[in-house]
Amino acid sequence: MTRIGFDSALEELHNDLLRMGSIVEKQIHQCIEALVKQDEALAEQIIKNDDLVDKLQREIEDKCIKLIAKEQPLAIDLRTIVTTSKLVTDLERMADYAVDIAKITIRMKNEKYVKELIDIPKMAEIVKVMIRKALDAHVAGDVEAAYEACKMDDEIDHLYRNIFTEMLTLMSKGQENVGQITQLLFVSKYLERVGDHVTNICEWTIYLVTGEQIDLNE
Repeated sequence: MTRIGFDSALEELHNDLLRMGSIVEKQIHQCIEALVKQDEALAEQIIKNDDLVDKLQREIEDKCIKLIAKEQPLAIDLRTIVTTSKLVTDLERMADYAVDIAKITIRMKNEKYVKELIDIPKMAEIVKVMIRKALDAHVAGDVEAAYEACKMDDEIDHLYRNIFTEMLTLMSKGQENVGQITQLLFVSKYLERVGDHVTNICEWTIYLVTGEQIDLNE
């Protein structure tokens, strides 16, 4: 493969990665929309669409393996391929959390919520923006943008702590809603975990550009 051909293959990897990220971002948005509206049909669609994310993950990983095997790339090119294969694993896990939230939505489809859902949709909106910024930073090789995206995880953690405190307070007031409150706590925890996976993407971007492995999830 010529250098031009190799660069074209790397560009294809980037496009595949952005496409997968866009699908995951949509899955996160829709799973919370389904939760808020108690939309069972939308929740079922999110679960079904997980197959598409899994398929993309396998395709991207296969392309990465073939590029390494055939081209034996060095230095920055090798790091690009390796980090791409790592990123799709994080994206796949985010999609799994969206599916988990969709399943909770189906379980609670006939229940009246103990309160209006406010902070959970806020968390999801921040997560969506964070995913987009992190992937754009990765494709651009922009370390500063990666750090900026990572900082958004602090907002997610803050909202998670607020939700946790609020739900425990509600739980202490009566036993009849404990099951639902527990499920909503799981939802907020899943979103918090998605933020951690986006932080992983930021870490891989920094490694790609600098060769330095750091832990931003501390």
